[in-house]
Amino acid sequence: MRSAGALIAAMASVLPVPALAQAYQCSMPPRVAAVAPVTPDGPARRTPIAGYTLAASWSPDYCKTSGDTRSMQCAKANGRFGFVLHGLWPESARGPAPQWCAAAPLPPPQLLRQHLCMTPSPSLLAHEWAKHGSCMVKTPETYFRVSAILWRSLGWPDADRLSRKRDLTAGMLRDQFLATNPGWPRAAVGIGASDNGWLREVRLCYRKDFRPGRCPARQFGLPDSAPLKIWRGL
Repeated sequence: MRSAGALIAAMASVLPVPALAQAYQCSMPPRVAAVAPVTPDGPARRTPIAGYTLAASWSPDYCKTSGDTRSMQCAKANGRFGFVLHGLWPESARGPAPQWCAAAPLPPPQLLRQHLCMTPSPSLLAHEWAKHGSCMVKTPETYFRVSAILWRSLGWPDADRLSRKRDLTAGMLRDQFLATNPGWPRAAVGIGASDNGWLREVRLCYRKDFRPGRCPARQFGLPDSAPLKIWRGL
């Protein structure tokens, strides 16, 4: 596990000037309730970290497929969201990724509230810290700070406009991401979709030094030639 200072210093040395990430609208709720302890869904693994994946969900598709109509992400009372941060995940060089390194401390409500325009779900924020962040750093404050620095460094393509293109492909979405983020290698941009071709998420792959790096096949997902559909739902 790297020290918080070393992790943040490494990022600051390589990341570009922040661009605007994508939340169409977002207003913070006045308060957030304490979250329940997170129950691990698998064994603890403290394997060495070789890189990172930043996963960005396409929120309209999540809200359609999950049937969720009451959460901040989907109810529209506190915002209308496009790409949202699913999580920042440490990866291993080979084999299963590190996970569930510590169940505590729980993120306090005021900390969760600060990051709801990035990840509009207190329970998901708490889950991502417990499963992934606890294998990277010692506190949820540092994990969310690192995640936010990465998130704010990225620009996002206009997926709503892309959704209206005829014969849309995964390669066209990659083209737009690379045009918005000059210097990113194509091999570092993964795209995940449902079995019938609807966009689910974009997965960005980083080396251990936080420079973009080639995604493994399971993270890269759809080839450029694959047909793609984007649910607007906005």
